[in-house]
Amino acid sequence: MVLCIDIGNTNIKYGLFDGKRLVVSFRGATDLKRTSDEYGTILTQMLAVKGIATSSIDGAIVSSVVPALNYTITHMCAGYLGIEPLVVGAGLKTGHNLRVDDAREVGADRIVNDVAAIRKYGAPLIVIDFGTATTFNAINEAGEFIGGAVAPGIRGSMDSLVSGTAKLPRVEIETPKSAIGKNTTTNMQAGIVFGFAGLVEYIVKKMRREMKSPDVQVVATGGFSEIIARETSCIDHVDKLLTLQGLKYLYDINSPEGKK
Repeated sequence: MVLCIDIGNTNIKYGLFDGKRLVVSFRGATDLKRTSDEYGTILTQMLAVKGIATSSIDGAIVSSVVPALNYTITHMCAGYLGIEPLVVGAGLKTGHNLRVDDAREVGADRIVNDVAAIRKYGAPLIVIDFGTATTFNAINEAGEFIGGAVAPGIRGSMDSLVSGTAKLPRVEIETPKSAIGKNTTTNMQAGIVFGFAGLVEYIVKKMRREMKSPDVQVVATGGFSEIIARETSCIDHVDKLLTLQGLKYLYDINSPEGKK
């Protein structure tokens, strides 16, 4: 089986594949203070709960937007799985051309999402990831990344609102019944949910116009993708497994074992 690890700014996502089938997925908090032994202990315990032995894992791949954790996680894979993982970055074949000013600035997670989305839905596309940041990737007819946009993340926006004000409480991010809130909680929920829905609608409209493709498909992934998709008319597909599936595909095209 192949372990796919996506290191994000807020969470680390793990997905274990048996062939093309996702056997299990789980996530843990991203913590720069944890050692490789601590991450290894967490991983083995999570697998044990699912009845999976680490000896059943024979390959791994990692994507990361937190460079400070790269060594920790690769060292964890070596120490607890006996595997040297593939790492998404320079030297790894992706088949995805980046037509931007500096390809080194493009996050590994954006590349992985694009690769999976193109393979599943074709091109052109706009891929939106509702993660710690909200990213928009524009992909042309040739399957090339031609640029995008980065907006604040939904959770981070709510946290900033709460920490920057004296009286606003921390509330659950969910869709209120009305845009006109009757209390502080629904006021905040309306501002965040409907505000981000409007942001998505406008950026997608602008991108479609610039791509000269008014009907280009839009794929959304990430923790809040379903909430926002319900409030917009521009998102065609919600695919929360996009990143993990993209990692598995990259493993397959880069590892002799993965091609079997």
